[in-house]
Amino acid sequence: MNRKINILLVDDEQDFLETTTKRLARRGYDVRSAMNCSDAIRIVGDGWPEVVVLDVMLPDRDGIQCLKEIKQKWPSVVVILLTGHASMQAGRQCLEYGANDYCLKPIELDELVEKIKIALKNA
Repeated sequence: MNRKINILLVDDEQDFLETTTKRLARRGYDVRSAMNCSDAIRIVGDGWPEVVVLDVMLPDRDGIQCLKEIKQKWPSVVVILLTGHASMQAGRQCLEYGANDYCLKPIELDELVEKIKIALKNA
C-alpha cells in the first residue's frame, strides 16, 4: 500500500469494531470507529475519513438513511454498506443512494480490504 487510507467503521457490534479496527490498523490503515449514525456523521463532518464502512442496522437510525445523509452532505466520501440481513430491495436502495458497494456480513478481512481498494479506485 502506497499511502494510509482513513477508514471509519460504523457498527453497533463492539466485538466486530474492535477486531476489525485492530486488523485494519495492522495492515497500515488509519481506522476510527463509531457505534451509531450520529457519531459517524460528526466524524465525517470533521473531514476525516476517505471511506466509511457502514452497517445497515444501527441503533439510532437506519444505515440506509445514514448513507443518504452522508452522500447528500459529502458526496465524495466512499461508503461501503455491510449487512447481515440481505435483500435485493435494500441492496438496490443502497446503490441508488450512492453506496460504492454493498456486502454481506460476515465478511473476510481480505475481501473487505479489496472492496475498499476497488471503491477508492472507482470513486
